Amino acid sequence: MNKETPKESHPLEPFLPREARLLMCGTFPPQQSRWSMHFYYPNFINDMWRIFGLIYFGSKDALVDEKGKTFKVEEIKQLLITHRIALSDTGKEVTRTKDNASDKWLQIDKPIDLGATLAEIPDCTAVATTGEKAASVIASLTNTEIPKVGEWCECKITMPDGTERSFQHWRMPSSSRAYPMKLESKADFYRKMLVACDLI
Repeated sequence: MNKETPKESHPLEPFLPREARLLMCGTFPPQQSRWSMHFYYPNFINDMWRIFGLIYFGSKDALVDEKGKTFKVEEIKQLLITHRIALSDTGKEVTRTKDNASDKWLQIDKPIDLGATLAEIPDCTAVATTGEKAASVIASLTNTEIPKVGEWCECKITMPDGTERSFQHWRMPSSSRAYPMKLESKADFYRKMLVACDLI
């Protein structure tokens, strides 16, 4: 008899600078054995922080600690605070149906409470999802279509006080190396989104 796969709760608190204008959401972190740091996009072979290095510093290695095989987490946090970017994930509780980090095998058991999260960042007007599964969760929560990669759609969510709040849902390419796109091309998509959100 197969042992039941246990549910996993998200191991990180959302990173929500009070003045954030953009909330970036992936799906769920990989298993902690794959982490190089205790923060979002922790796998050393994930390219999110190389993308941000290219965009804000002109170098994919600006936020990389190559010797330690990790990332410069305090510099990343300061960059996000300065440019008013928050981070969370769309899965709060998940089940891995296979023992790997792929979104394909993640079952979302409990999604993000998007209204409560946005209530913490009142200036936020955009949510960027960093992959197809994350985009599908936001689309499901807002009863909207999934945007094409690099595009956005207008969404509404009910807030804890019962009011409705509008925001742009941008769908970005995944920063995973399994996603078939060159790093520089991914950075171009993110740069265009950040410029449109007035964060560069």
